Amino acid sequence: MPQHSHAQRMVSPAQAGELLGVSVDEIMALVDERRLRGARVGSPARWLIEEASVADYLDDQAEEARRMALWRQSSAASFPELWGRGSVRNPD
Repeated sequence: MPQHSHAQRMVSPAQAGELLGVSVDEIMALVDERRLRGARVGSPARWLIEEASVADYLDDQAEEARRMALWRQSSAASFPELWGRGSVRNPD
């Protein structure tokens, strides 16, 4: 029977930054904003970031981009396009 591990895989801020394509300072700002989950561990204490929170952040960013694209698309649509009457302002 497979065992389930409750241990979280942790990565350094530099590794998280590499995954996201941002600087360590930006990673730490995301931790401060609670958009990434991290903890200070060891002696001397150093930050580690939950790898799952990096994936969650990427999912959140993709969803936000999708919603913004839909918003821009709906803002660009003319009322005749939406309601099926009149001329179409921006034909494809």
